[in-house]
Amino acid sequence: MTTTGDAPLRQPLRVAAAQIEAVGGDLAGNAAAHAAAIAGAADLGASLVVFPELSLCGYDYPLLAVDVARCEVAPGDPALRTVGQACREHGVTAVVGGCARRADGWAIAAHVVGPDGAVAATYHKRHLDADERAVFVPGTTDTLVRVRGWRLGLGVCYDASFPEHARGLALAGADAYLVSGAFTVGDSDHRRSVYFPARALENTSYVVFANFAGANGGWRFAGHSAVYAPDGRPLADAGTTAGLAVADLDDARLRHQRDSQRMLADRAAPASAPAPVVVVP
Repeated sequence: MTTTGDAPLRQPLRVAAAQIEAVGGDLAGNAAAHAAAIAGAADLGASLVVFPELSLCGYDYPLLAVDVARCEVAPGDPALRTVGQACREHGVTAVVGGCARRADGWAIAAHVVGPDGAVAATYHKRHLDADERAVFVPGTTDTLVRVRGWRLGLGVCYDASFPEHARGLALAGADAYLVSGAFTVGDSDHRRSVYFPARALENTSYVVFANFAGANGGWRFAGHSAVYAPDGRPLADAGTTAGLAVADLDDARLRHQRDSQRMLADRAAPASAPAPVVVVP
């Protein structure tokens, strides 16, 4: 194994952003689509597969508003067992989405299913838009997982609108930002095209973004699931139809970018006082 300084370079991690079409409330059918995507990604050598927001139940807001319990996904449920079996068969880690029941309400969850088929970690979306706040409560903690030596921070859709979310994960040691999304055509797609290369560049981190293809819940989704390098350049893009965006996370490229663009190391300390208002005549 080659080295940089005294630290050995990690082996590349091949990742896939799975751009699936989902049917609102059809957990069994959507889980089968997950299993097929995991198998396809494994055939391409991927060890990690990221799925869109609420991927197992679909981002069907009218359904969520009237029957969120129908979209519950919890460890041991049939949908997660289907995903777990596929992960176990193919030696893959997957990030999948569903609604999580909490003591204080419902959360938008991203479950990390390991290659043993078990749920290893769960992240609850921290930033909710106005419609979501009518149904869900926000998460309060961030989540980092380690896969084959790579440290990966989790985000869900609107989280990526807040630069401090990805920055906090990068400062905590994340090499990549994994984002499950539900971005639609139009202005939402424009924001998608800005956020993810920006989050990669400003944090010198890889970004793996998974979005839906097709439509459900009255929305038409924009696709363009992608993997971005730590300089913000796209490494893979799934286009607008169902498919996979597959690329390698490469340690040499990550180290080179962090050595040459030192935003994480060179950031200023927080201001000691609020900025004064200066009136210019």
